[in-house]
Amino acid sequence: MINLAVRYAVSFIFNIQMYLMMAALAVFYTPPAIFSRDWALKGIHTYCAWVRWTAAWMLGLHSEIRGEIPTGQVLVCAKHQSFFDILMIVGALPRPRFVMKAELRFAPILGYYALRIGCIPVHRGKKSKAVQQMIDGVKQAADWPGQLVIYPQGTRVAPGAQRPYKIGSGILYEGLGQPCVPAATNVGVFWPRHAVLRKPGLAVVEFLDPIPPGKKVDAFMQELKQVIEENSDRLMREAGFDPSADPQG
Repeated sequence: MINLAVRYAVSFIFNIQMYLMMAALAVFYTPPAIFSRDWALKGIHTYCAWVRWTAAWMLGLHSEIRGEIPTGQVLVCAKHQSFFDILMIVGALPRPRFVMKAELRFAPILGYYALRIGCIPVHRGKKSKAVQQMIDGVKQAADWPGQLVIYPQGTRVAPGAQRPYKIGSGILYEGLGQPCVPAATNVGVFWPRHAVLRKPGLAVVEFLDPIPPGKKVDAFMQELKQVIEENSDRLMREAGFDPSADPQG
C-alpha cells in the first residue's frame, strides 16, 4: 500500500515537472520559432527527449524506438494509446507533422507549436468536412515536406480495446501516392489514457515495414489494420499484458 502511494506521488511530481518544462522550453524556443520552423522543431525534439529521460530515471519507464525510422516524405499510420507515444514518434521523426483534432489549436503551447510545424487540424465527427480539411491541409503544407502522421483509429485506444479504423488514412494514402509506414506500440500498458499513475517497464514504438503506394484503398486498410494490431498485440504481450483480456479503462 505504501509503495503504491509512493508511486502515485512520484507520478504526480513527474507530471508537474513535465508541464513546467514545457512552459520553460516554450519561453526559450518561441522567439526564434516565430521566424524559423526549424527552431520550432528543435524545441519539440528537446522536449520529447526531456520527457523520455525523466520518465526513465523518475519512473523506471524506459522507452525504445524499433524499426527503421522514416526520414523521407511518407505517411505514418500509428497506433495511439497515450500522450507518450506521441512524444516518442515526434522525437524520432526528423520532420513530423500530424493530422490532429481541431480543438488542439487552442491548447496553450501545444497548439502554437503544432501549427508552426504544419500539423493539420480537422473536425472529428464531420466526416466529409474532415476529409476535405485533410486534403486542403496537405496541399497547404507542400512547402514543408516531411513525415505526415495520422492515427487511423482517430483517438487514443486503451490496450485490449477495439476501435474501427477510419477511412481517412486510406484517402490520404491514395491521394499522396507515398509509401505508408505503420507503427505499433505498447505504451498504453505503462502510461494509461486517463490516469495519474505511470508504471515502470519498457515502452516501445516500432516502425514496421512500409506499405508501397498504389494499392486499392480497401486492400490498404485491411493490411494496415492487420499489421498494426498484430504487432501492437505482440508488443503488449512482451510487456506482460494480455490484449485479449479486459481492456484498461
